[in-house]
Amino acid sequence: MLQSREGQRVPNVTFRIREGNDWKDVTTDELFKGKNVVLFSLPGAFTPTCSSTHLPRYNELAPAFKQHGIDAILCVSVNDTFVMNEWAKDQESANITMIPDGNGEFTEGMGMLVDKAGLGFGKRSWRYSMLVKDGVVDKMFIEPEKDGDPFEVSDADTMLDYVAPGAKKPDQVVVFTKVGCGFCAKAKEQLSAAGYDFVEVPLDNKVRGKVLGALAGKVTAPQVFVNGKLIGGSEEVAKFVAA
Repeated sequence: MLQSREGQRVPNVTFRIREGNDWKDVTTDELFKGKNVVLFSLPGAFTPTCSSTHLPRYNELAPAFKQHGIDAILCVSVNDTFVMNEWAKDQESANITMIPDGNGEFTEGMGMLVDKAGLGFGKRSWRYSMLVKDGVVDKMFIEPEKDGDPFEVSDADTMLDYVAPGAKKPDQVVVFTKVGCGFCAKAKEQLSAAGYDFVEVPLDNKVRGKVLGALAGKVTAPQVFVNGKLIGGSEEVAKFVAA
């Protein structure tokens, strides 16, 4: 049975990391000493849940964690540094420090090394997250021990709710645009001026009408969504940011 390590120090491990063409040793002391650190560990780079949800959401909520006293967010996996580096390039991970626990030493020291030979993975990490203060585990969220790959409690939202209950989370903003659209440029300028970090989805003329018609009930660009709610075009965006 997997045991919580709350109140205990993290294992003393040296990680071998590749930066450019050079090898670098990074110790747990460097990562944790004198810092408030959120760490989440997962079964493997490039795997479905890890890539679609676990890593991206921690990256997205990183500014909120930082605002509430978290110095660093670490992602640990029993993968080598080359795999972790390539995964970082493929993902939204700019706010995350990727830690390759290639030999599984840290994961084993945490008591989270499990056998996934049935999947052809060998020894891997069980999915969990933890808050570490000056090298001591303050809180752990360990996924329930059941078949498959449970993902219920080690997510970024659960951790942020523990670190800072009621913390404001970044808005999720998407702007659907078309090339050469002046109204689209205006809407983006308005959002940027108001401090919104948005994702732009450009649509070509062959699909724009069908996509926007299905999502917004309108076929003109831009169409802006905030947290799943349709705001509308540039005029509606102006009213939204003014409010």
